[in-house]
Amino acid sequence: MEQTRIQALGDELYHAMIKREAVSPLTSRGEDITIDDAYHISLRMLERRLADGASVIGKKIGVTSKAVQNMLNVHQPDFGYLTDDMVFNSGEVMPISDRLIAPRAEGEIAFILKKDLNGPGITNADVLAATECVMPCFEIVDSRIRDWKIAIQDTVADNASCGLFVLGDQAVSPRKVDLVTCGMVVEKNGSVLSAGAGAAALGSPVNCVTWLANTLGEFGIPLKAGEVILSGSLVPLEPVKAGDYMRVDIGGIGSASVRFA
Repeated sequence: MEQTRIQALGDELYHAMIKREAVSPLTSRGEDITIDDAYHISLRMLERRLADGASVIGKKIGVTSKAVQNMLNVHQPDFGYLTDDMVFNSGEVMPISDRLIAPRAEGEIAFILKKDLNGPGITNADVLAATECVMPCFEIVDSRIRDWKIAIQDTVADNASCGLFVLGDQAVSPRKVDLVTCGMVVEKNGSVLSAGAGAAALGSPVNCVTWLANTLGEFGIPLKAGEVILSGSLVPLEPVKAGDYMRVDIGGIGSASVRFA
Protein backbone atom coordinates (compact mmCIF):
# COMPACT_ATOMS: atom_id res chain seq x y z
CA MET A 1 0.00 0.00 0.00
CA GLU A 2 1.30 3.46 -0.88
CA GLN A 3 2.61 5.60 1.97
CA THR A 4 0.15 8.41 1.19
CA ARG A 5 -2.77 5.98 1.57
CA ILE A 6 -1.37 4.61 4.83
CA GLN A 7 -1.13 8.14 6.20
CA ALA A 8 -4.67 8.96 5.05
CA LEU A 9 -6.13 5.91 6.81
CA GLY A 10 -4.13 6.61 9.97
CA ASP A 11 -5.40 10.20 9.94
CA GLU A 12 -8.96 8.95 9.45
CA LEU A 13 -8.75 6.70 12.51
CA TYR A 14 -7.14 9.48 14.54
CA HIS A 15 -10.00 11.87 13.71
CA ALA A 16 -12.53 9.11 14.45
CA MET A 17 -11.01 8.78 17.94
CA ILE A 18 -10.96 12.55 18.56
CA LYS A 19 -14.50 13.12 17.29
CA ARG A 20 -15.92 9.82 18.68
CA GLU A 21 -17.34 9.01 15.25
CA ALA A 22 -16.83 5.45 14.06
CA VAL A 23 -15.87 4.71 10.46
CA SER A 24 -16.57 1.81 8.12
CA PRO A 25 -14.21 -1.17 8.29
CA LEU A 26 -11.03 -0.54 6.34
CA THR A 27 -11.22 -4.08 5.01
CA SER A 28 -14.68 -3.44 3.51
CA ARG A 29 -13.47 -0.82 1.05
CA GLY A 30 -12.05 -3.02 -1.69
CA GLU A 31 -8.44 -2.28 -0.78
CA ASP A 32 -5.77 -4.91 -0.24
CA ILE A 33 -4.59 -4.15 3.31
CA THR A 34 -1.95 -6.48 4.71
CA ILE A 35 -1.25 -6.84 8.43
CA ASP A 36 2.04 -5.05 7.84
CA ASP A 37 0.11 -2.17 6.22
CA ALA A 38 -2.22 -2.14 9.20
CA TYR A 39 0.65 -1.76 11.68
CA HIS A 40 1.97 1.19 9.68
CA ILE A 41 -1.52 2.75 9.72
CA SER A 42 -1.49 2.31 13.50
CA LEU A 43 1.90 4.00 13.72
CA ARG A 44 0.54 6.97 11.79
CA MET A 45 -2.37 7.21 14.24
CA LEU A 46 0.14 7.11 17.11
CA GLU A 47 2.27 9.77 15.42
CA ARG A 48 -0.72 12.12 15.42
CA ARG A 49 -1.38 11.46 19.11
CA LEU A 50 2.25 12.08 20.06
CA ALA A 51 2.11 15.35 18.16
CA ASP A 52 -0.79 16.31 20.46
CA GLY A 53 1.48 15.82 23.48
CA ALA A 54 0.82 12.21 24.48
CA SER A 55 3.72 9.96 25.54
CA VAL A 56 4.09 6.20 25.11
CA ILE A 57 4.14 4.43 28.50
CA GLY A 58 3.73 0.84 27.37
CA LYS A 59 2.19 -1.67 25.02
CA LYS A 60 -0.79 -4.00 24.99
CA ILE A 61 -1.42 -7.43 23.61
CA GLY A 62 -4.89 -8.04 22.25
CA VAL A 63 -7.04 -10.99 21.21
CA THR A 64 -5.14 -13.57 23.26
CA SER A 65 -7.95 -15.64 24.77
CA LYS A 66 -10.26 -18.00 22.89
CA ALA A 67 -13.25 -16.24 24.47
CA VAL A 68 -12.26 -12.91 22.95
CA GLN A 69 -11.12 -14.43 19.65
CA ASN A 70 -14.50 -16.08 19.23
CA MET A 71 -16.41 -12.92 20.19
CA LEU A 72 -14.56 -10.82 17.61
CA ASN A 73 -13.93 -13.58 15.03
CA VAL A 74 -10.25 -12.60 15.08
CA HIS A 75 -8.01 -15.58 15.65
CA GLN A 76 -4.52 -14.27 16.25
CA PRO A 77 -3.01 -11.83 18.75
CA ASP A 78 -2.13 -8.24 17.94
CA PHE A 79 -0.52 -5.31 19.73
CA GLY A 80 -1.00 -1.62 20.32
CA TYR A 81 0.57 1.32 22.15
CA LEU A 82 -0.41 2.69 25.56
CA THR A 83 -0.09 6.42 26.20
CA ASP A 84 -0.10 8.48 29.37
CA ASP A 85 -3.56 9.90 28.69
CA MET A 86 -5.10 6.39 28.79
CA VAL A 87 -4.27 5.35 32.37
CA PHE A 88 -6.47 5.65 35.47
CA ASN A 89 -5.92 4.55 39.06
CA SER A 90 -8.07 1.93 40.74
CA GLY A 91 -11.27 3.42 42.14
CA GLU A 92 -11.26 6.47 39.90
CA VAL A 93 -14.20 7.53 37.76
CA MET A 94 -13.51 6.97 34.06
CA PRO A 95 -15.31 9.36 31.65
CA ILE A 96 -16.08 6.89 28.89
CA SER A 97 -19.01 9.01 27.65
CA ASP A 98 -16.56 11.76 26.71
CA ARG A 99 -13.70 9.57 25.51
CA LEU A 100 -14.93 6.35 23.91
CA ILE A 101 -17.37 5.16 21.25
CA ALA A 102 -18.32 1.53 22.01
CA PRO A 103 -16.42 0.58 25.20
CA ARG A 104 -15.98 -2.97 26.45
CA ALA A 105 -14.16 -3.94 29.65
CA GLU A 106 -11.83 -6.89 30.08
CA GLY A 107 -9.87 -8.14 33.09
CA GLU A 108 -6.14 -8.57 32.61
CA ILE A 109 -2.77 -8.89 34.32
CA ALA A 110 -0.40 -5.97 33.78
CA PHE A 111 3.38 -6.41 33.79
CA ILE A 112 5.63 -3.54 34.89
CA LEU A 113 9.13 -3.90 33.45
CA LYS A 114 12.41 -3.10 35.17
CA LYS A 115 14.65 -4.06 32.23
CA ASP A 116 14.44 -3.70 28.46
CA LEU A 117 13.39 -6.68 26.37
CA ASN A 118 14.79 -6.68 22.84
CA GLY A 119 13.47 -9.47 20.66
CA PRO A 120 13.63 -11.72 18.79
CA GLY A 121 15.00 -14.58 20.87
CA ILE A 122 13.27 -13.58 24.13
CA THR A 123 12.24 -16.48 26.41
CA ASN A 124 9.73 -16.72 29.26
CA ALA A 125 12.66 -16.70 31.68
CA ASP A 126 13.84 -13.42 30.15
CA VAL A 127 10.39 -11.91 30.65
CA LEU A 128 10.23 -12.95 34.31
CA ALA A 129 13.74 -11.59 34.93
CA ALA A 130 12.79 -8.27 33.32
CA THR A 131 9.50 -7.85 35.23
CA GLU A 132 9.42 -5.68 38.35
CA CYS A 133 5.89 -6.68 39.32
CA VAL A 134 2.47 -7.71 38.08
CA MET A 135 -0.78 -5.88 38.85
CA PRO A 136 -4.51 -6.42 38.34
CA CYS A 137 -5.90 -4.37 35.50
CA PHE A 138 -9.00 -3.46 33.55
CA GLU A 139 -8.55 -2.58 29.93
CA ILE A 140 -11.48 -0.72 28.44
CA VAL A 141 -11.17 -1.46 24.76
CA ASP A 142 -12.89 0.62 22.10
CA SER A 143 -13.29 0.43 18.36
CA ARG A 144 -13.17 3.30 15.94
CA ILE A 145 -14.51 0.74 13.44
CA ARG A 146 -18.31 0.88 13.30
CA ASP A 147 -20.19 -1.81 15.27
CA TRP A 148 -16.97 -3.73 16.04
CA LYS A 149 -17.13 -5.30 12.57
CA ILE A 150 -13.43 -5.97 12.47
CA ALA A 151 -11.03 -8.24 10.66
CA ILE A 152 -7.53 -8.60 12.07
CA GLN A 153 -6.29 -5.78 9.80
CA ASP A 154 -8.97 -3.43 11.14
CA THR A 155 -8.14 -3.91 14.81
CA VAL A 156 -4.39 -3.78 14.15
CA ALA A 157 -4.76 -0.50 12.26
CA ASP A 158 -6.94 0.84 15.08
CA ASN A 159 -4.11 0.48 17.65
CA ALA A 160 -5.38 -2.96 18.69
CA SER A 161 -8.71 -1.37 19.68
CA CYS A 162 -7.06 0.45 22.59
CA GLY A 163 -9.22 2.68 24.71
CA LEU A 164 -8.33 3.33 28.36
CA PHE A 165 -7.04 1.21 31.24
CA VAL A 166 -7.07 0.99 35.03
CA LEU A 167 -4.22 -0.32 37.17
CA GLY A 168 -4.89 -1.82 40.60
CA ASP A 169 -3.29 -0.49 43.75
CA GLN A 170 -1.51 -3.76 44.60
CA ALA A 171 1.57 -5.29 42.98
CA VAL A 172 3.50 -8.53 43.51
CA SER A 173 6.61 -10.16 42.11
CA PRO A 174 5.78 -12.43 39.16
CA ARG A 175 7.73 -15.17 40.95
CA LYS A 176 5.35 -15.08 43.93
CA VAL A 177 2.23 -16.04 42.01
CA ASP A 178 1.39 -18.89 39.64
CA LEU A 179 0.51 -16.93 36.53
CA VAL A 180 -0.92 -20.01 34.82
CA THR A 181 -3.41 -21.10 37.49
CA CYS A 182 -4.21 -17.80 39.22
CA GLY A 183 -7.95 -17.22 39.14
CA MET A 184 -9.75 -14.07 38.05
CA VAL A 185 -13.26 -13.05 39.04
CA VAL A 186 -14.95 -10.05 37.39
CA GLU A 187 -17.95 -8.33 38.97
CA LYS A 188 -20.29 -5.82 37.36
CA ASN A 189 -22.62 -3.71 39.46
CA GLY A 190 -22.13 -6.03 42.43
CA SER A 191 -22.81 -9.34 40.65
CA VAL A 192 -20.27 -11.89 39.48
CA LEU A 193 -20.02 -11.60 35.71
CA SER A 194 -17.24 -13.95 34.61
CA ALA A 195 -14.25 -15.95 35.78
CA GLY A 196 -11.02 -17.07 34.20
CA ALA A 197 -7.46 -18.13 34.85
CA GLY A 198 -4.03 -17.13 33.64
CA ALA A 199 -3.94 -20.07 31.26
CA ALA A 200 -6.74 -18.44 29.20
CA ALA A 201 -4.23 -16.07 27.59
CA LEU A 202 -2.09 -18.18 25.22
CA GLY A 203 -1.51 -20.68 28.05
CA SER A 204 0.02 -18.03 30.34
CA PRO A 205 0.28 -14.25 30.46
CA VAL A 206 4.05 -14.74 30.36
CA ASN A 207 3.69 -16.41 26.97
CA CYS A 208 1.84 -13.30 25.80
CA VAL A 209 4.59 -10.91 26.86
CA THR A 210 7.22 -13.18 25.30
CA TRP A 211 5.22 -13.21 22.05
CA LEU A 212 4.99 -9.43 22.14
CA ALA A 213 8.70 -8.90 22.78
CA ASN A 214 9.63 -11.17 19.90
CA THR A 215 6.99 -9.79 17.52
CA LEU A 216 7.99 -6.19 18.21
CA GLY A 217 11.62 -7.22 17.88
CA GLU A 218 10.93 -8.06 14.25
CA PHE A 219 10.02 -4.37 13.80
CA GLY A 220 13.07 -3.19 15.76
CA ILE A 221 10.86 -2.03 18.66
CA PRO A 222 11.90 -2.92 22.25
CA LEU A 223 9.84 -3.30 25.38
CA LYS A 224 11.43 -0.73 27.69
CA ALA A 225 12.18 -0.61 31.39
CA GLY A 226 9.39 1.19 33.21
CA GLU A 227 6.77 0.34 30.62
CA VAL A 228 3.35 -1.14 31.39
CA ILE A 229 2.54 -4.25 29.36
CA LEU A 230 -1.08 -5.38 29.29
CA SER A 231 -0.95 -9.12 28.70
CA GLY A 232 -4.43 -9.81 27.33
CA SER A 233 -7.88 -10.61 28.65
CA LEU A 234 -8.62 -13.75 30.65
CA VAL A 235 -12.40 -13.31 30.34
CA PRO A 236 -14.95 -12.28 27.68
CA LEU A 237 -15.34 -8.61 26.82
CA GLU A 238 -18.20 -6.83 28.59
CA PRO A 239 -19.97 -3.76 27.16
CA VAL A 240 -20.07 -0.91 29.68
CA LYS A 241 -21.89 2.40 29.96
CA ALA A 242 -22.02 5.41 32.24
CA GLY A 243 -23.16 4.40 35.72
CA ASP A 244 -21.67 0.90 35.63
CA TYR A 245 -19.19 -0.23 38.29
CA MET A 246 -16.72 -3.05 37.77
CA ARG A 247 -14.24 -4.87 39.96
CA VAL A 248 -11.68 -7.55 39.17
CA ASP A 249 -10.00 -9.81 41.74
CA ILE A 250 -6.99 -11.95 40.82
CA GLY A 251 -5.83 -14.65 43.23
CA GLY A 252 -2.42 -13.88 44.68
CA ILE A 253 -2.20 -10.46 43.00
CA GLY A 254 -5.04 -8.21 44.18
CA SER A 255 -7.92 -6.20 42.76
CA ALA A 256 -8.83 -3.18 40.67
CA SER A 257 -12.10 -1.30 40.35
CA VAL A 258 -13.56 1.43 38.16
CA ARG A 259 -16.77 3.42 37.93
CA PHE A 260 -17.84 4.68 34.53
CA ALA A 261 -19.28 8.08 33.73
